[in-house]
Amino acid sequence: MALTRSIANALVALVLVGCTTGAVVDALQSTRPSGETTSSIVRSVVPQADVGASTSADSAAAGYAISALTAPETVTSPAEKQVAMVAPQRATRPSVSRPQIVAQRFRDAKPIDFGRVTPQDHLVHGVDVSRWQGEIDWATLRSQGANFTFIKATEGGDYLDPMFSQNWRGAGQAGIMRGAYHFIYWCRPAEEQANWFIRNVPREADALPPVIDVEWNQKSRCSQRLTPQQIRAKMQIFMDALERHYGQRPIIYATPDFYEDNLKGQFQDYPFWLRSVAAHPSKRYPNREWVFWQYSGTGLSRGVRGEIDLNVFRGDEAAWHRWLARKAPGGTLAKN
Repeated sequence: MALTRSIANALVALVLVGCTTGAVVDALQSTRPSGETTSSIVRSVVPQADVGASTSADSAAAGYAISALTAPETVTSPAEKQVAMVAPQRATRPSVSRPQIVAQRFRDAKPIDFGRVTPQDHLVHGVDVSRWQGEIDWATLRSQGANFTFIKATEGGDYLDPMFSQNWRGAGQAGIMRGAYHFIYWCRPAEEQANWFIRNVPREADALPPVIDVEWNQKSRCSQRLTPQQIRAKMQIFMDALERHYGQRPIIYATPDFYEDNLKGQFQDYPFWLRSVAAHPSKRYPNREWVFWQYSGTGLSRGVRGEIDLNVFRGDEAAWHRWLARKAPGGTLAKN
């Protein structure tokens, strides 16, 4: 009986050891990848493989991660330098992931021959909108190539675009990088206009820099014609207020005639978004670096009724992600 009990105990011990070992191995094999990410690496899904096996997907993912970590942090283009001069005062998100770039499928009701360098030579396309576009299907617009959008928010010191909140929310839900713009009214104090914009446009860590839209408006009730010095002084007051609040240097949107009259050679340390729908910006704005180019006011796309403004970012995919990183929380960049 004693021998039998000893054998039985040994058998039980072996069974328990086997069960425990199997459970540990199962746990190791079923462990899922960590959900943690960094803003430096695109998080990608790697196909599952046998334990210890090496796959081409693993190698590619590893190579991409290494290249992302070792990519130079120096800014090589002057246009890329002109953004996010200070860190945001308050970040609503701890990190910003890299959005996927969608190839553009836009059309144009009045196509233009831009010559040697065309909008199609640029990878990152986007749109700008206001209430005139009506209801927008943002998910569809995104699928057509809207990688970014600038949305009209305010004008003067008392006008709020009635579609701003809906457009802001819809673009964000569709995963489109979004920024807001203000149409400046030359007969109203700059401080009032800045306060009105700040009151209506949320401060969000992943938003594009705010935009000041400066142009002559022939239909405006404001008949006051300021001198170039007065215009630049008013712009500076407005932009300083926005930079203090949003923690990002504003973008200046300009048209050829207004630029020629007031901005030529000025504001060299600010990013520019230039309208040039009949020629390449280098012809309309000689020697001016730019970040965004509005190349059409007669664009056509699924997801929106009627015509829409079309734009491109100046740079390739790497430049786009560097630009976004330097305007994101923790992104730093010297003025020049």
